[in-house]
Amino acid sequence: MSLNTRLEPVLYLFAGLFGVSGVALAALAAHGGGQANVAASASAMCLAHAPALLALALGTARLKTAWLAGFLMILGTLLFAGDLVTLRFTGAGLFPYAAPTGGWAMMLGWLAVAAGAVFRVRA
Repeated sequence: MSLNTRLEPVLYLFAGLFGVSGVALAALAAHGGGQANVAASASAMCLAHAPALLALALGTARLKTAWLAGFLMILGTLLFAGDLVTLRFTGAGLFPYAAPTGGWAMMLGWLAVAAGAVFRVRA
């Protein structure tokens, strides 16, 4: 069993969790008063990466790098959105540079998708 196949349910799980989180954070941004931009930024990242993870889960048979791209996107979104949400509710982030680290991880995840064009599964 390939790593892609083992990771497929995890990609579906986080696609759903990021989707629901993104909608909830969008509602918080719209109705939550101060620091709405923090919740809106976290919402945007969750809602951008939820369908990407769903697509990766559906494409695990064709994209060798799906596991790496998915892992990086999950980690990055958790760090980025988690840092912003923690900042919103506690006044302090997760740890110094958590959001930028998450941003880099998400970007590397998208580069892993692009690398899948080169390292393709042969049909």
